[in-house]
Amino acid sequence: MAESKPSATDAGDAGFGEGVPCWVDAQLPDVEAGKRFYGELFGWTFEAGRGSSTWVYSEGRAVAALTPKRDGRMPTVWTVYFATPDAFALAGRIREAGGQVITDPVPVDTYGTMALAADPEGAVFGLWEGDEHAGFERRHEPGSFAWVELYARDTKVADDFYGELFHDTLLGPDAAPDFGRVAIGEVFPAEMPPHFLVHFQVVDPDAVLGTVIRLGGRIQVPPFEASYGSVAVVTDNQGASFAVLQR
Repeated sequence: MAESKPSATDAGDAGFGEGVPCWVDAQLPDVEAGKRFYGELFGWTFEAGRGSSTWVYSEGRAVAALTPKRDGRMPTVWTVYFATPDAFALAGRIREAGGQVITDPVPVDTYGTMALAADPEGAVFGLWEGDEHAGFERRHEPGSFAWVELYARDTKVADDFYGELFHDTLLGPDAAPDFGRVAIGEVFPAEMPPHFLVHFQVVDPDAVLGTVIRLGGRIQVPPFEASYGSVAVVTDNQGASFAVLQR
């Protein structure tokens, strides 16, 4: 996760139960180019964070971060982080369930503890144990996080893994999940790896897609109807994929 900046909220106030997507960041070759692209696309504003991270704001509230890639061999991606009250315990449960911990939990100053993990099929996600920084200050609104979809080759493996890790969030009586999963079938490229796709909410998808093209990005999948809204998949002008969602 990007190095954090204090938030006015804490984990309890924000209501991020374990397994709830609570933050996203993009690892980019050129953060300044990312600021120009996303600033025009979503109306985001930016502020330097601690270290090399850049904080992203929508309507004055924190919604994401942009971070520079430290190694050119790393993918250019958007990463989702799931909230947890205990990153060390969750990392242990991930290993026990057949996943992999890529980066062991590490404190980020006084703001929280982060880790990176992968599920049994290799889809990468983050863990965030919030302290001074809980996560999103704005979500489910235009220009902010709305949903994340897991593209999995074996949906039973995915269902068993995440259902065990985040049972209450996904399957409990009060569950209102912010992520789902879809099978990678024949309509997808054979080389597509299992992965999470971050969705940002928009009001006018056609206008947004036109802006993506004008700014040097591309449309991977034209708008289609999903159970959670109208979706289009795009890449930015540096190759990071994300989706836009109209509800």
